[in-house]
Amino acid sequence: MMSSSSKPKWVRAKAPSGPTYARLKALLRQYSLHTVCEEAHCPNVGECWGSGTATFMIMGEVCTRACRFCNVKSGNPSGILDPEEPAYAARAVKELGLTYVVITSVDRDDLPDGGAAHFAQTVTAIRTEAPDARIEALIPDFGGRLTEIERVVEAAPDVIGHNLETTERLTPKVRDPRADYHRSLRVLEYVKKLNPRIFTKSSLMLGLGEHQDEVFHTLRDLRSVGTDFLTLGQYLRPSPRNLPVVRYVTPEEFDNYRKLAEHLGFRYVTSGPLVRSSYRAGEYFLQNMVARIGRGSS
Repeated sequence: MMSSSSKPKWVRAKAPSGPTYARLKALLRQYSLHTVCEEAHCPNVGECWGSGTATFMIMGEVCTRACRFCNVKSGNPSGILDPEEPAYAARAVKELGLTYVVITSVDRDDLPDGGAAHFAQTVTAIRTEAPDARIEALIPDFGGRLTEIERVVEAAPDVIGHNLETTERLTPKVRDPRADYHRSLRVLEYVKKLNPRIFTKSSLMLGLGEHQDEVFHTLRDLRSVGTDFLTLGQYLRPSPRNLPVVRYVTPEEFDNYRKLAEHLGFRYVTSGPLVRSSYRAGEYFLQNMVARIGRGSS
């Protein structure tokens, strides 16, 4: 086990740079759009933006929850939403020529529907402006209200993700008190029941003090509700106010978890120290689609 104070070489990322990175940043500013890449201090922002890929974070930059792993601002947005944001996001996707786009959001417990309608409107707007683009919606739990989850499902993104983040034991320590391990599993389960053709996806951060058997149990829980895609990555402390890293998980351990997850039946698994929920999402989605076509599945 390596001390959390000495960051190993396998979790060091390159500084962001390059013309594509600069163009994307300028376009996001033009449309007043936010990305989780910046707000969460993602270590892959240079690689992803440099290749023209980004995860749009809608409904503002202030989250009503305060998860202890997250660096996004917490507070009360007082019900404010930008009605032009779905159109702006769609135009940005079109101008960038993206073939795969990830839409996520802050939690908006201040809104009666948790922002589900706004989420659905954004997906629909992108479909209109960029009909050939694949869309991944990384959604909050909407307070567990099934009618709100149904709104997003009806907008028909190709993938709907909801992150479990950590194991059941660590959930109260890591996530906001309003988040619930079993509720998150129900979100994923309900998406599958509403539309089995939509791929579901979840993500775990490792290095927060979880035990190996707890990770195994969590992966089985995710498969029990039909989750298709899985990402596993190292938790990196974004600021001194966030939870400290308990340990750095080795690349070999990540590879072992990948093998176990694939054995359990996940359609695609991305597992590694710098992997994040949306890391190279389009590449892995397309690879999975090619594999399915090759197997002759529907």
